[in-house]
Amino acid sequence: MDVEIVSRIEKLKKELNAIILAHNYQPPQVQDIADFVGDSLELSIKAMQSNAKVIVFAGVDFMAEQAAVLNENSTVLHPEPDAKCPMASMISVEDVEKAVRKYPGAPVVMYVNSPAAVKALANYVVTSANAVNLVKALDSETIIFGPDKHLAEYVAEKTGKNVVAVPEHGHCPVHVKFSLEEITCLKSIYRNCVFIAHPECPRAVRSQADFVGSTSQMIEFVKRSSARTFLVGTEVGIIYRMAKEAREKVFIPASTKAICDDMKKITLEKILSSLVSKSYVMKIDRAVAEKVRKAIENTFDVLGVSRPWRK
Repeated sequence: MDVEIVSRIEKLKKELNAIILAHNYQPPQVQDIADFVGDSLELSIKAMQSNAKVIVFAGVDFMAEQAAVLNENSTVLHPEPDAKCPMASMISVEDVEKAVRKYPGAPVVMYVNSPAAVKALANYVVTSANAVNLVKALDSETIIFGPDKHLAEYVAEKTGKNVVAVPEHGHCPVHVKFSLEEITCLKSIYRNCVFIAHPECPRAVRSQADFVGSTSQMIEFVKRSSARTFLVGTEVGIIYRMAKEAREKVFIPASTKAICDDMKKITLEKILSSLVSKSYVMKIDRAVAEKVRKAIENTFDVLGVSRPWRK
């Protein structure tokens, strides 16, 4: 880690009353400089519970958008505007409107990994950690769900409901890189390993997993588990955090190809530049932000979770 850059970042954080949020898939040096590391929505809520005036979000575009939606009194900076989520880019407002016309009355449940303009059309906004419980609690047997078809399929499996994926092709390019052949091979080498997978993985891969969950759920699982060796079925960046929090355990990537190039676009140099120049400011239309907050509130209400909004 560049000591001089880190020192300058820390100095600017104090001067600006800033915090740095880093997603679990960020490079190690970015995770190390962050005040909080975690899932996207989890991080935005952490920011709300701080008194920071400036929030630097080290992640992809929809994450910085979400932080801006929930932290309207803070300035949210995205250090690299070209760090985008390919899956979030696969869904449009028109896709949702078309589905609503086709399935009138069906609730729209949108994965947090989507653009703010799309989430604004949703009745509920979910994470990979709470999607199953939310859909299970809804009265409707048909649910419009976007943008990940694999997560939609997983939710359908767990709830027995008709979960309509919008769009039909939506997926995470990283999570479709896992193959049964590679997993089988690795299991034969690491015979006592526990295979953990993200629900964005295809069904065939999930079916081989001993545990399926969000990135934060995976981290909690490996910390609690009595197993020593884990085969990790998600973006490889998470292994750095796992190794830090469960040092006595061994973590093997289920595929060395599972790398999100967009997540790796964030660097210490870009974080420093962002703080120096106050760029790039994430701005969300006020009406859109209000609708997204309402959809998240609806989710918390259904799940019986108190709203963590800043008082």
